[in-house]
Amino acid sequence: MLGCLLVALCGLIAIPANAQFRIGVKGGLNVSSVHIDKELLDASNVTGFHIGPMIELMSGTGLGLDAAILYSQKGLEAKGVGSVKHSMKTDYLDVPVNLKWKFGLPIVKAYLAAGPYVGFRVGGDKFWEMPGSVVDQVKAKTFSAGVNLGVGVELIRFLQVGFTYGLGLTDNYSVDKGSLSEGAGKSRGWSLTAAILF
Repeated sequence: MLGCLLVALCGLIAIPANAQFRIGVKGGLNVSSVHIDKELLDASNVTGFHIGPMIELMSGTGLGLDAAILYSQKGLEAKGVGSVKHSMKTDYLDVPVNLKWKFGLPIVKAYLAAGPYVGFRVGGDKFWEMPGSVVDQVKAKTFSAGVNLGVGVELIRFLQVGFTYGLGLTDNYSVDKGSLSEGAGKSRGWSLTAAILF
């Protein structure tokens, strides 16, 4: 995680003073899950959303940075008694910082992006009770961190559409049975994002 932050800081230092700075807003769809031992809980994907302001700082060489503050909904889905599906959704304030490389024509450009993110739980389910199971079996933690890898296109300089894979590095959820903590879960998931920049 520290290495990712150092890469982002080095990228910021390398951007010249005449770089192009833009602000915008981005939002989209999250498809996320949590990696937990299947013997404890067989978790599957759940859908959510993200939205918030962003900034972009690009040099004339196509290298730059982008960052955002996103209200983001993540979680997991699992089967309870009678194979009834139950969803646990947790709301985070995510702060991703990406090193970005754009290439292509002025009207249509592709981009690659990668960098760290941190997240702070601000709402949603903290404890999750599955009918017929142990109360508070799944507990959401207050802090998360990980790495994003993204690819996308920029159209007419103002619209960006992309896919991002988020690889959680911290245990965002714990699985408890009685007083014994038997497992922990890292968030993983894809995001489809659209951004408008000014």
